[in-house]
Amino acid sequence: MINAIIFDFGDVFINLDKKATMDGLQKLGLSEWNSDLDQLNQQFEMGQITPENFISGFQEHMPKASAEEILAAWNAILLDFPLYRLEFLQMLSKKYRLFLLSNTDSIHIETFEQKSGASFYSHFYQCFEKVYFSFEIGMRKPNPEIYNYVLNKHDLSAKRTLFIDDKKENTDAAKALGIQVWNLQVGQEDVVDLFEKKII
Repeated sequence: MINAIIFDFGDVFINLDKKATMDGLQKLGLSEWNSDLDQLNQQFEMGQITPENFISGFQEHMPKASAEEILAAWNAILLDFPLYRLEFLQMLSKKYRLFLLSNTDSIHIETFEQKSGASFYSHFYQCFEKVYFSFEIGMRKPNPEIYNYVLNKHDLSAKRTLFIDDKKENTDAAKALGIQVWNLQVGQEDVVDLFEKKII
């Protein structure tokens, strides 16, 4: 019997347009996403570098782009957060222990909060016993340590915990630890379909 649910954030609650960011960066002169940028992004998601260092890291690959232009392209990924998902979450929070576990960075979270407004994001965060952002805890999925950290911190039983994420590598890592998982298929499934999945 599931008694706790750990949710991803992007493409589970807030809709994302990953192509918009890539298109925006290419318009600013980026030829391709490479291993340097991958490493830069991972460092930023783990809070190891400042937003300024992150932007300047991009400028090395796009010397003509301004910091403001790079920021705009970086934030183009963030779309809407439908109210019906928040209402579903509020209903769930009365029955289960809920947690948020997201690989994200300080720029995206600040932008989400600005765009959604204090009332909305406060209601969202209040649904969770604890909100975990990778940039705040210095760990990121799919590293097993991040799942064990949440399980141990809140005395959760892996087999009674459900983890929902749109990335298969993340759900596979959780599954290997004995956690129940739902690898949500973006565009085909919605988090509000949870009870139809017959997993809880």
